[in-house]
Amino acid sequence: MKKWSMYLLWAVMMILFLGCQSSDSTETETVDKDPDQPLEPLAETETVVIAEDGSASGAGFYIAKEKGYFEQYNIEVEFATFGNSDEMLPAVASGEVDVAGGISSASFFNSIAQGIDVRFIADKGHNIDGNSYFTFVVREDLKDEITEYEDVKGKKIAVSTKNGVDDYIFDQMLSHAGVSRDEVEFVLMSDFGNMMSAMGNQQIDLALQIEPLITQGENQDIHQRFGDATDYAPEAQIAMVLGSPHFMTERRDVAVRFMAAYLQAIRDYHEAFVKGSGNEEEIISIMADHTAMKDHELWREVGVTGLNPNGMIFEEDVKNQYEFYKERGAIQGELDFEKMIDMSLVEEAIEVIGEYEE
Repeated sequence: MKKWSMYLLWAVMMILFLGCQSSDSTETETVDKDPDQPLEPLAETETVVIAEDGSASGAGFYIAKEKGYFEQYNIEVEFATFGNSDEMLPAVASGEVDVAGGISSASFFNSIAQGIDVRFIADKGHNIDGNSYFTFVVREDLKDEITEYEDVKGKKIAVSTKNGVDDYIFDQMLSHAGVSRDEVEFVLMSDFGNMMSAMGNQQIDLALQIEPLITQGENQDIHQRFGDATDYAPEAQIAMVLGSPHFMTERRDVAVRFMAAYLQAIRDYHEAFVKGSGNEEEIISIMADHTAMKDHELWREVGVTGLNPNGMIFEEDVKNQYEFYKERGAIQGELDFEKMIDMSLVEEAIEVIGEYEE
């Protein structure tokens, strides 16, 4: 009997000893974990294909690539270009392209309504309060005549698209002014450069213009900013990051790491251009390398694209734009916004890297 008691005592002691070892091991792993690298790199290098044409709103992609944020997760990125969204969207839906940029328009929403399955996964462009990168300008010789929004009545106003986000912002401005669409002359002018020429030739009075042409036109005394788009469309969602459903599900481990790197990059961008708290020259150099705007000094003058450092988009505004197109008879079909707007990658990435505090 004593012999069995000794065996039992020995067994209990061994269990307690092994339990202490396990507890010690767990504590050691927690203490030693690198707080700056909470997501382990992928075991093998993964390639993510991004459809991007060198637009300034692609800042998050360029900065994450050049600063090694993708590389730290063992991700390589490959940029692909497409002639238009009609070619690009099916490539994203099929998984041929993992990530892309999308700009709101009736045709864009119609493609999704007709079965092109893409998800809106992060912010890729909005206006910064009081310094919009996409806003109205007034002809230089009319700046003292057209000073209030109601003064646009009877004027010729150039807009680059009909039933697109440009048209939506144009409509918001008119509503703010208390002026109907019938009381102005809508001039469809798809090329922003042509708007500059038309201003110089006094063919139009105002235009919904984009940077860097806004600043260049001011410097050349062709036009002046007319108010600011955030006066009447403060949460206009101009561009979104699109994700392939295949990327979001079958390659989830890659997608979360991609988003964490993207958010790190747009935080650097926000720090440089919005907060002015450092690394401005580095970020300008990266932007100049990847976009058509090579002048470093001009980057310091322009109103830059707003990019939410926490990645969230203005969901209600996306829905409002859809309703605007629908009311004008430009939409055929319904959209499932619960499925289409998917912030889950952003939310998972923020759990890892933390929320950005202004």
